[in-house]
Amino acid sequence: MAAAATPLVMATKSFTEQHILSAMTAMWLEKKGFQVIPKTNIATTIGRNAMINKQIDMTWEYTGTSLIIFNHITKPMSSQEAYNTVKQLDGKLGLVWLDPAPMNNTYAFAMQRARADKEGISTMSQLVAKLEQIRKTDPDHNWKLGLDLEFAGRSDGLVPLQKAYNMPLDRPQIRQMDPGLVYNAVKEGFVDAGLIYTTDGRVKGFDLKVLEDDKHFFPSYNVTPVVRKDVLESHPGLAAALNQLSPLITDAAITEMNKRVDIDHQSPEQVARDFLKSKNML
Repeated sequence: MAAAATPLVMATKSFTEQHILSAMTAMWLEKKGFQVIPKTNIATTIGRNAMINKQIDMTWEYTGTSLIIFNHITKPMSSQEAYNTVKQLDGKLGLVWLDPAPMNNTYAFAMQRARADKEGISTMSQLVAKLEQIRKTDPDHNWKLGLDLEFAGRSDGLVPLQKAYNMPLDRPQIRQMDPGLVYNAVKEGFVDAGLIYTTDGRVKGFDLKVLEDDKHFFPSYNVTPVVRKDVLESHPGLAAALNQLSPLITDAAITEMNKRVDIDHQSPEQVARDFLKSKNML
């Protein structure tokens, strides 16, 4: 049992959702008798290399990140296919993907809820039809889309999205801005729809309506505990403990937690503790 007593070094990234996952995992694993050393604000590729080099034991990673960034696979896949693919590929590097959470922090377009409901828009195809109708009949009042700079220029970004949805856009219809500003731009009506992350707390806080990606263009980003194989072997019960946590992290649960941190200004630790208590895990 000497090895099992060694503390677990856990890396998480630099945004709210990951800070909450870090706090939650540390509390839960400590209750289960493991020692955890959290390292937050670790950049994606640095964390990945540190795991392969055995400087980090575990992390919460997204299926789409491993698929696209680490394994350079861009073909469309279902959530299950994406998970199976990264589990197999990363397994060859000694990295074990445990049970994925149901939550999927992917890209989507969102609108003010009242506006979307009034226009009868709930899918991307309906948004594209509306954009095209206005473009043809009233180009002086073209609808505007808010996008972050990175997405507009990415090889798996705006251009293939336009192709997938047969979406011609005139330059004035595209407003490029910092990702964090898109939410406010939609809320304030500066743009008619904007590219957001589906689990961002501002989606709930600003009452935005997330449009269904009905052509399944955006990849799945199910967050999943990833642990080195040798660490799992030397820490019996670790996989079971993490697999108890994953299924509780749904889109609704994480969006509410993100909102409580980003909009209600509660600490990630407090939000994580309240969540675990609500599930009778603390």
